[in-house]
This record gives sequence, C-alpha cells and structure tokens, in this order.
Amino acid sequence: MKISEVRVKLVNNKDDRLKAFCSITIDGEFVVRDIKVIEGSNGHFVAMPSRKMSDHCDKCGGKNHLRAKFCNNCGSALHENRARKDFKGRIKMHADIAHPINAECRKRIQSKVIAAFNEEMEKSKQPGYKPVELDEPDDDVPEIVS
Repeated sequence: MKISEVRVKLVNNKDDRLKAFCSITIDGEFVVRDIKVIEGSNGHFVAMPSRKMSDHCDKCGGKNHLRAKFCNNCGSALHENRARKDFKGRIKMHADIAHPINAECRKRIQSKVIAAFNEEMEKSKQPGYKPVELDEPDDDVPEIVS
C-alpha cells in the first residue's frame, strides 16, 4: 500500500484539540476522507473516520444515540448502560468506518498524515496562504447514468 496523496484542511478553533481534517489517497485509486489530526498529551495523533453508535428503542424500535435518556421517536425512557464496552471497560461511543488492520499500517498512515499536517501548518504562516479544499469535485470520474 502506498499513500500517494495527503490533503490537510486546518481547523481554526485554537482552544479545541481537533487541529485538522485530512484525506488520503491510497495507490492513486482509493480515498479515505474525514481523518482527523488531534492534539494529545503526547503530541499529535491521527483518528480514523468514525460514526456515532446508536441503538433502538425497545418500545417503538426508533433509533437513538447511546447517551439519549429518552426515545427520539416515542419519548419513552431508555435503559441506562445500553452501550457496549471495549476491552478496557470504556463505553464504546463511536465505530470506525475505515481503519488500519495492524500497527505497522497505522504507523505509516500516521507518519504521512502528521508530516503533511506539519507542512500545512508551515504554509499557513506564509502571506497569501490559501487553505486546501478537501471536497473538490472529481472531474475525471465518469458520471453514472441509470
């Protein structure tokens, strides 16, 4: 696997731990978006794209996020401690959408993304800096006609 491109969009909020959103292109063929650069106590690290976990109301079947105390659909009280816990006993609130399978792959991704983040931080200090646009339309992708 070769990471052929990394795009970094810096986040302006100085008080937040979230520092950037990134996308990586793998082998010039596959894109993973919504990778985050987070400022941790031991430096910056990469968080893979994820979605909030949810469950369903026992009474009506309505979908609710795990911190909800009442059903969004019928209003009935939801059971506490509905969330599954990880191997460390912590509540699992998010599930990865895409993630590396092993530590070596995670290290390669993190290394490339953090290096690109640092480059973008340096560029942002230059006069006339223009932020990267992550969601540019793909002009070379053929339109699918049904």
